[in-house]
Amino acid sequence: MSSGPAAVVFDVGNVLYDWDPRVPYGRLIKDDRALDAFLRDVATKEWHFQHDAGRPFAETSAELSAQHPHYADMIALWGPHFHEQIPHMLPGMQALVEELDAVGVPLYAITNFSGEFWPPFRDREAAIFDRFRDIVVSGDEKLTKPDAAIYHLALERFGLRPDHAVFVDDREENIVGAQNVGMIGLLFTDAVTLRNDLVGLGLLA
Repeated sequence: MSSGPAAVVFDVGNVLYDWDPRVPYGRLIKDDRALDAFLRDVATKEWHFQHDAGRPFAETSAELSAQHPHYADMIALWGPHFHEQIPHMLPGMQALVEELDAVGVPLYAITNFSGEFWPPFRDREAAIFDRFRDIVVSGDEKLTKPDAAIYHLALERFGLRPDHAVFVDDREENIVGAQNVGMIGLLFTDAVTLRNDLVGLGLLA
């Protein structure tokens, strides 16, 4: 059996795509201090992570609205407008995905993403995600990075040996989680650095 890197497994948010809740909410909350307060104290990343872990938006939004009734209308918009929080790919990443695909490197993804919010976003970005052989979505599996279980599930589903899989993520703890199951981890900073790393691993020339 061949040895060494053979496939690339991407994270999605903040690796392939920019994720910024300020994009839609900045149009709705014009005062910067009020916007900062809403995203810091109400619709926090910790609250949103419940969606990635598999909780339905109807439940989390009802709970949060009960705690912050003055923001109920704003909270209600989070789910229906979530795709607007992911406005575009990060610089250079479309070209890198297309280059990897063109030379035949198998592409996969493991993403902490709501199972509800994923389908419309995936449909919108079909031109990119159609290049991927499979994608594990945390909200569907009710497993999240950096839990070892999600990496094991993905490797089994992808049919990959851990030492053949290069995992790319922007969060150190997620890289460590992947490395702990035997995957090759690359901490994402930008497309140029990532491409150089992939050249060093022999996946690109």
